[in-house]
Amino acid sequence: MDLKRLGHLLALADERHFAHAAERVHLSQPAFSRSIQSIERDLGLRLFDRETGDVRPTPAGLFVIERARRLLFDARSLQRDLALYRDSQLGDTAFGAGPVPATTIMPRVLPALRQQHPGVGLRVEISNWQLLYERLLAEDIEFFVADVRDLPADPRVGILSIGRQPGHLFVRAEHPLAGRRCSFKQAWAYGMAANKLPLQVKALMGQLLGLPRGTNPVLALECDDTVLLRALAHATDTVIATSDAALRDDVQTGLLVQLDIEDLPDAYVEMGIVALVNRSPSPMAMRAMDCVQEVARSLNVQASH
Repeated sequence: MDLKRLGHLLALADERHFAHAAERVHLSQPAFSRSIQSIERDLGLRLFDRETGDVRPTPAGLFVIERARRLLFDARSLQRDLALYRDSQLGDTAFGAGPVPATTIMPRVLPALRQQHPGVGLRVEISNWQLLYERLLAEDIEFFVADVRDLPADPRVGILSIGRQPGHLFVRAEHPLAGRRCSFKQAWAYGMAANKLPLQVKALMGQLLGLPRGTNPVLALECDDTVLLRALAHATDTVIATSDAALRDDVQTGLLVQLDIEDLPDAYVEMGIVALVNRSPSPMAMRAMDCVQEVARSLNVQASH
């Protein structure tokens, strides 16, 4: 089957509109319609319903579309791998980082990559795991590093664990709770801010606060930018929940202090590198992933001492 025509099929499945799909693949609408009709004729199946004015895949269409996506993905991967094999070049790369690794891992990874490969172009996207996951599936980035506890089971995606970063609650040195042993409820009363938290962490917070089962607490601020959380802790009595490594410098200089919470179990960030399976990463992406693992190992060693 012609891969170009399969691309037309996926364009119509995504756009649900003949004119928009034709524009997307740079064809006139009559030519695009003939291409879809040709596919249906060759397969002997009706792939789309058009009667209601809204173009929708039939059950047969959904069956073909799912397999067409995999086939086109494999074809793109093959073309890309052949180009890398032929050229033997590092090539530019794009990858992502969740809020915590953006603060703890990337400040050491990016300088190392720039020093070792000054001629290579890098693009790094900082966001929560959900948005990075969408970017990965769309093949806009080659991999991302994030807390992986909430990632769905997906055969298209592989996860390489790179260890845990312990976390605690932090406040400014002048905070009323600084230097005192307190409960989680007492800390919560001052307002709590964090990056996007895993569901199991929110469930634990709900239990500590005595909320009904299945009810997640609402944070005073949920933000993907750890730098903003740090600034908030400096300027207010808001309690910040994040990894120890993210605030290590401020704790060492005495600007922020770790709260002593009597009823809070050990908390951590479960770090992982997430990439598409059945797709060879570019040489530069492989070097970036190696560097991420090396930095993560170093941070894990520091945390254990």
